[in-house]
Amino acid sequence: MYTRILKYSAAGLAVLVAALIAWIWISHVVTAREVAGHAQSVRAIAAKARFPQPSDAQMQALPAPVKRYFDFAIKDVDPTLTVVSVAEEGMFRRPLTEGFGPTQAEQTISLSSPVLLFTATTPIAPGIDARVYDFFADGEMEMRAKLASTLTVVDEKASPELNRISLRRWLLESPLFPVALLPGGPVRWEPIDENSALATVSGFGLEASMIAEFREDGSLASFDATEDGDLTTPYHGSGEHSERGDYRLVAGMMIPHTFLIARVGAGRTDPFWKGRVTEISFE
Repeated sequence: MYTRILKYSAAGLAVLVAALIAWIWISHVVTAREVAGHAQSVRAIAAKARFPQPSDAQMQALPAPVKRYFDFAIKDVDPTLTVVSVAEEGMFRRPLTEGFGPTQAEQTISLSSPVLLFTATTPIAPGIDARVYDFFADGEMEMRAKLASTLTVVDEKASPELNRISLRRWLLESPLFPVALLPGGPVRWEPIDENSALATVSGFGLEASMIAEFREDGSLASFDATEDGDLTTPYHGSGEHSERGDYRLVAGMMIPHTFLIARVGAGRTDPFWKGRVTEISFE
């Protein structure tokens, strides 16, 4: 009798384990399809326009450090390019935690308008990863985080504030695709001093600004938001501070290959994502 009970218990457990594995596998497939669909949406929207092609007069009207930046960053770029794809790796700190863990990320971003997809995979525990993606298009964001691509732990809906933060994220990431910062597009520049300028991106009835600091060689060193962030949120959003370095020539542009991104608020600067670009391609 006991043998029969153990036999049935083992069979039941095997069925349960098989069902769990199937559920996780299906969830992985569904999440992968969501991400692939969003990447395709970025490409479809980006294909409708080209990055700015400013006149000489527009270039001459720029603040001096911004002109130096474009002289440094933009060499000979194919005008038909519409999208950049980026792979990154480094160390990431989850919201409301202190420790960093290894993370891999990918981005698909439009060169002509504020549209982007960010995806990342971060180990949480042995055998368990957190799969995160942020998608911003047509002025609305979608932010999700899932454990093992299965259990949703963050599901933020679009709101005016989150949409504005996502618009700012496109601006914060723009050193990866500097042609998008040219005059005549969604970004306008205002002078501050000989080494900095204010960049403001507009779109979808929203605006977001960051202060750009430039090095003597013309490279963009950092972006800083014009207001503090709320460090108590369950998401990082765009962050309020970024640093860029190790510029290399890619597709006729000088592209930074190291980065640090941080939250800023309450008198603190708290980095949460630091690493390097491992692959970047334009199409």
